[in-house]
Amino acid sequence: MIAANRSAAFRFPLSALGKPGLPILLGICMAAVGCGSGSSKGPTSINDQLAQARTQSAPDRQAVALLRVASKQNAAGDTAGATKTAKEAFDVLERMDDANATAARLVSTAGFLAAIGDKSTARKALGVAEERSEGVGDPVRQVSVLADAGAIYGNKETGLADSAKATSLLTQARDKALGVDQRYRAEALAAVALGYTKGNVAEEAASMVEQLLETARSNDNPRAKAEGLAAAANVKAQIGKADEATALLEEAATVAREIERTESRAYALLAVGEATAESGDTATAKSVLDEAYAAADKVGDPGQRTLVMSKVSRALDRLK
Repeated sequence: MIAANRSAAFRFPLSALGKPGLPILLGICMAAVGCGSGSSKGPTSINDQLAQARTQSAPDRQAVALLRVASKQNAAGDTAGATKTAKEAFDVLERMDDANATAARLVSTAGFLAAIGDKSTARKALGVAEERSEGVGDPVRQVSVLADAGAIYGNKETGLADSAKATSLLTQARDKALGVDQRYRAEALAAVALGYTKGNVAEEAASMVEQLLETARSNDNPRAKAEGLAAAANVKAQIGKADEATALLEEAATVAREIERTESRAYALLAVGEATAESGDTATAKSVLDEAYAAADKVGDPGQRTLVMSKVSRALDRLK
């Protein structure tokens, strides 16, 4: 079954990626593989953190921990150390067989490596990710893997500046997105639109945004419509069209608030709140997420109530 709500972390927004923007990119890469800022407790030296990362119980956890350390090494100016550690994370992921657990992480690892200068290993990681994308069970995430990989290939500043490969992957992503069930198609198209934008394929990006809006507005499912409009708003914000993004977020919020079923209303408002936060409007995002939390608290099924409340709570925590 397709996940009820996907984190925006799976979007790989390669915005403002000149060298001054590198710390932003690396933070995004870490978010995309599930790395947080880490706890204040535990080992403090890089060597101790590396040792702890290598003792993680599962390979995917090892890779995540290694990438967290690599990010810290890069932030400290140790590019050589960061490259070595990120390559180790790639090696761990490459040895794994689970496409669902590794495809998106391989893309994020590739983005990190490309941004810090190891373009050769970045290409290898993207190649493995492309191969494994077919094994990803969730069709939207499958599209996202291809679109995010295409964005890295196409980006001229901290990506690989390979327009031919970018176009090839983004075309695959677009074709797959158009075949996704209508309920989730807008989200898939949003990933492709962002991929075209960050991959420097401007003409196709504009076309995808229009398809995305048409798909979102034509959806008969109000939750899907609200989530699709929120996804479109996120794309507009990423490409610098702030006023259009704000208008779409207001439209999405209106649709979400009219949903009768409390669980669906909570998830729709969560999507709008997260997209609003991505646009930079923290105050409005908090207000919408507070509405989502109130709706979640009224969900009748105890298990579902706990699940959606925890998701909204995490979104609220990210605003702090």
